[in-house]
Amino acid sequence: MTMTEQATGAHHPQPRPRSGGHQPAPENVTGAQSLIRSLEEVGAETVFGIPGGAILPAYDPLMDSSRVRHVLVRHEQGAGHAATGYAQATGKVGVCMATSGPGATNLVTPIADAHMDSVPLVAITGQVASKAIGTDAFQEADIVGITMPITKHNFLVTKAEDIPRVIAQAFHIAATGRPGPVLVDIAKDALQARTTFSWPPVLDLPGYRPVTKPHAKQIREAAKLITQAKRPVLYVGGGVLKAHATAELKVLAELTGAPVTTTLMALGAFPDSHPLNVGMPGMHGAVTAVTALQKADLIVALGARFDDRVTGKLDSFAPYAKIVHADIDPAEIGKNRAADVPIVGDAREVIADLVQAVQKEHSEGHRGDYSAWWKDLNRWRETYPLGYDQPDDGSLSPQQVIERIGQLAPEGTIFAAGVGQHQMWAAHYIQYEKPATWLNSGGAGTMGYAVPAAMGAKAGAPAQTVWAIDGDGCFQMTNQELTTCALNNIPIKVAIINNGVLGMVRQWQTLFYNQRYSNTVLHSGPESNGKEPSAGTRIPDFVKLSEAMGCYAIRCESPDDLDKVIEEANSINDRPVVIDFIVHADAMVWPMVAAGTSNDEIMAARDVRPDFGDNEDD
Repeated sequence: MTMTEQATGAHHPQPRPRSGGHQPAPENVTGAQSLIRSLEEVGAETVFGIPGGAILPAYDPLMDSSRVRHVLVRHEQGAGHAATGYAQATGKVGVCMATSGPGATNLVTPIADAHMDSVPLVAITGQVASKAIGTDAFQEADIVGITMPITKHNFLVTKAEDIPRVIAQAFHIAATGRPGPVLVDIAKDALQARTTFSWPPVLDLPGYRPVTKPHAKQIREAAKLITQAKRPVLYVGGGVLKAHATAELKVLAELTGAPVTTTLMALGAFPDSHPLNVGMPGMHGAVTAVTALQKADLIVALGARFDDRVTGKLDSFAPYAKIVHADIDPAEIGKNRAADVPIVGDAREVIADLVQAVQKEHSEGHRGDYSAWWKDLNRWRETYPLGYDQPDDGSLSPQQVIERIGQLAPEGTIFAAGVGQHQMWAAHYIQYEKPATWLNSGGAGTMGYAVPAAMGAKAGAPAQTVWAIDGDGCFQMTNQELTTCALNNIPIKVAIINNGVLGMVRQWQTLFYNQRYSNTVLHSGPESNGKEPSAGTRIPDFVKLSEAMGCYAIRCESPDDLDKVIEEANSINDRPVVIDFIVHADAMVWPMVAAGTSNDEIMAARDVRPDFGDNEDD
């Protein structure tokens, strides 16, 4: 999840004058006016935020801007996740804004989330006046210090004249190389002071030179390994999406004929329906994808980071495989798994060069024979497909709910998921054919991500249908942003997969804690000890709550009503829609590799360990 083009969307890597070579004369403005003008010039179209004392000077000229739309959220965390969803759906830099102290610290979680998932984000915060910094002034927090480990870079601005340059640099850093969040903290007196505004500023970032062009020798070595391998796998991470390299990936996959596995962050980078796609790897990955990596003799990692959810127990991961690791961030290469062929570069350039190098190998008569490999892969795919059982009591299956939402959704629908069981079911049972149609919190695993991220995605892509797939636990963290959606004409659709429990934690309690359900039941008090049968969370009543926030809301408890309510939701586009799906509490996510174990110990279902017929593989 680590690669991008030098620039994305409307944001240029270098700030440019608006027309030709003519640069308007400098204007005398306040620092706050300079900030808003700078945001206009870098192409920021939508800002999610909440005003407060230290940032208030910026909100006055914001009111006069015809080029920057501000969306007033109900919580700063919502602003940050909305900016992330906007960035993931549009390819542009997401922007959020908050005041000092608690306003800024409420952005910490979405900033950390964007950092883990390499999302281009600029967070602008107000700070107390420069002379008060360090005095424990009212609403002071050292947000630069707090966010230093979770930002790509951050700035503290104490002089009004620095604002245009810093904003230009922030957008450039966020969008180029390995994208990520950049924080700009601006002292209140810098916003109030008079200054001159001129554009474009001079960008001077001598220490920031992302390498995008891969080394030709490493590309040739990788191509040779691909044609020599008998069991190769293309291990595709979210960096391929960041680099807009999906067309190149399809060419490479079809040229080589190698199987493709797409991580949770890369769903949509390669069509799920493509015969070369063997599914998602990882702790809850498809059996074929997990096993393909384990038994591969070559793994070509493209914009992926060998994280623990994919590798399982690291020292037993892919024991027979040579590794080609391509990434725009050199710090990722060799971090978790040593690379036989390290390639630093932008995914789009790497894959395009690999295509040419493999074509040259083919022209010289060197072509890989993967027929025996595909015989194994197809046998595993047929024997251990993804699937689920319907509940015996006639209640709704959560997997079926999510599957039908995907099947009935209009073409081009964007899906944003919260974190937990519903996230994994949405990854498994919705088909992702195109990039930028799957948004989730992969690295940080942030509950409460779905509703505000869907809001940001819909704000950035208003013509597309946007579904948030959420759990009843996640929904209770950030549902207040439905009010924001209702008041700002952002008609998202929300499916609450309501099983009355914190589902993924309960699944672990079932499997590893002798069914002692400590504090995972959401629908009753502690005296129940988690033993009550669940009919979903009813306090709060999600239908009444959603209606109170200006949404159209429906409850669905029967499989007989499933298609009808989904189609009804799809037909309503003048307000947000919330469906409270009451689902069975005991459904589990399978397949599963238990934490800390080897991927060789994958379970296809409870008490079902696949038989791979190892004697046939060697």
